[in-house]
Amino acid sequence: MERKRRAPVATVPIVLTTALALAATMTACGHTDDTPRLRVEVIATRPHDAAAFTEGLEVDDGILYESTGLSGRSSVRAIDLTTGTGLARADLPAPLFGEGITRAGDMLWQLTYRDGIAIARDPHTLTELRRTTYDGEGWGLCTRDNRIVMSNGTATLTYRDPQTFAVTGTVTLTSRTDTKLNELDCAPDGSIYANAWPTDRILRINPDSGEVIDVIDASGLLPKASRTPDTDVLNGIAHLPGTDHFLLTGKNWPTTYEVRFVPN
Repeated sequence: MERKRRAPVATVPIVLTTALALAATMTACGHTDDTPRLRVEVIATRPHDAAAFTEGLEVDDGILYESTGLSGRSSVRAIDLTTGTGLARADLPAPLFGEGITRAGDMLWQLTYRDGIAIARDPHTLTELRRTTYDGEGWGLCTRDNRIVMSNGTATLTYRDPQTFAVTGTVTLTSRTDTKLNELDCAPDGSIYANAWPTDRILRINPDSGEVIDVIDASGLLPKASRTPDTDVLNGIAHLPGTDHFLLTGKNWPTTYEVRFVPN
């Protein structure tokens, strides 16, 4: 079964709820976890392609970039944020499995899952400019202070050069060290928001220290009535410039949610 293809706990909501409640109050060491908790407040909704197995989401200069996964179905899309009109699209040939994306200067970088290939694209046409390689798995990407931040399905984030994609450093979470960090968003306040696969939690992280600043509960965002056998996990987070709002969606979700993160 493909990684991130199906949430293994989706059919046991009672067990999941109990597990999340325990995780919210205890750390792996058995000590009380006093990390602040936030919840999601929905501001508006937008249609989302239910055939899109979302791996990356980012807003830059009025364009919503989205990357999708699965071998033979992976793509990168550029969409007008205001109108929802498609501006450009590039499909990945099989067997490449698309993952996270980020705009870094004059390039849009795209990861692949286990292929070890990062693709640099023109951010306007999505034309491939060049490729480079990396070790390990590729999950999420975002750009902060002229450095690319990459997740690989562990609790460690890797910093990379925005031109060469070479590793320039790493930081590991100081708590919740069993977390599988997935899609990333580098917010204007300097923090990083990360989907924690395969849960409905989003972590707000200090990327310098690895401290988890907030834990955001996004459970119940997509109603049961909107789910189908193809519906998969929450994945995709993008800050809306000039606001305190974010876009959230998931793999094969029919809706993208414009939200704020507020205290419980």
